[in-house]
Amino acid sequence: MLKSIKVRSYMTRHPLTFRPEMDLFTAIERLLKHGLTAAPVVDARGELIGILSEADCLRATLAGAYHDDAHGAVGQYMTVVPDTIDVDADIIKAAEGLLLDQRQRLPVLDNGRLVGVLSRHDVLRAVKAFAWHDTDRGD
Repeated sequence: MLKSIKVRSYMTRHPLTFRPEMDLFTAIERLLKHGLTAAPVVDARGELIGILSEADCLRATLAGAYHDDAHGAVGQYMTVVPDTIDVDADIIKAAEGLLLDQRQRLPVLDNGRLVGVLSRHDVLRAVKAFAWHDTDRGD
């Protein structure tokens, strides 16, 4: 059953992360280079402190264009206290959270520490693997 599949089995381990002092345009460049819609922001100890999304970047650049001052650091524009999911949560809970909150991805925590990111794409991989497994069993 799909509920028995844990987030840890399909999350992206060692995700791209940003530091709050990183230049916003450097972060935008990295998001584009990696084809991501968002990435976690971590402090010097590697603890999750926020997430920087495409929407955050757009808000920052639009505000900068309006005020003729389009620069700054990731920490100024990131979403603080982002939604997260536990590494041992089931994929169904993850899918519900992604859909209800219209998120593209969620940081994955294990005992409060960032251990990965789960995206909609990752959930679809789990669904495909489950469907393929059922087909193989003849169900």
